[in-house]
Amino acid sequence: MTSSEIQGTAIHVRGLEKSYKALKVLRGVDFDVARGSIFALLGSNGAGKTTVVKILSTLLKADAGEATVNDFDVATKAAQVRESISLTGQFAAVDEVLSGRENLVLVARLRHLRDPGGIADDLLRRFSLTDAGARRVSTYSGGMRRRLDIAMSLIGNPPVIFLDEPTTGLDPQARIEVWQAVQELAGQGTTVLLTTQYLDEAEQLADRIAILHEGRIIVNGTLAELKQLLPPAKTEYVEKQPTLEEIFFAIVGATGIASDRTIGADK
Repeated sequence: MTSSEIQGTAIHVRGLEKSYKALKVLRGVDFDVARGSIFALLGSNGAGKTTVVKILSTLLKADAGEATVNDFDVATKAAQVRESISLTGQFAAVDEVLSGRENLVLVARLRHLRDPGGIADDLLRRFSLTDAGARRVSTYSGGMRRRLDIAMSLIGNPPVIFLDEPTTGLDPQARIEVWQAVQELAGQGTTVLLTTQYLDEAEQLADRIAILHEGRIIVNGTLAELKQLLPPAKTEYVEKQPTLEEIFFAIVGATGIASDRTIGADK
């Protein structure tokens, strides 16, 4: 890898291996994530996605291989890695007794940041939660809780954020809300590593997609590059029927959100 490539790389992984006794979870994982991009690690349950995230976020040690995050080695510079990342797990880690704003203020204070109230108000605006900021989180929908969770993870402006299956258990409209929040993150320069088992989620969000299968990356590329792996499509004329997703959003009146689904479709 050249020096210019390293400078533009937020996450660098080579030969990553991890086993749990006789079970080999990772069998030599390689990939790079460009700064300011959305990288999707796609795979079925048990493929090893969460294990990769735990290693990169210093929660777990690899058996072999090397990895750097924001130019810090995850094995020897764990403290620096933790200072430059944020991790959002599969379920929203919010305090339901507190209001949305109080959750944000609490995290800002724990990180000893100046003007925690101003930080909270800014994040509420960014994630379209201002009107709900004074309400208890127990009254929030699933999508609102997940957006608040992501907002909390951004306090301190980490350059790299890990989202481990962020839409697990969410309804269709809540998933679209989270997708919009993730796209906004990358638009503002944050590097996002997203793990998912949903094909449409990777297709809609990711600049690059890596498919993790049986502990190995079996393909890695842009959506356009992955499409080239298949035989050329045949041209056929068929009557186009609306998808269930189009019907759902037409009925609930969220046509603006439904139209946003096409973002990134030409990648």
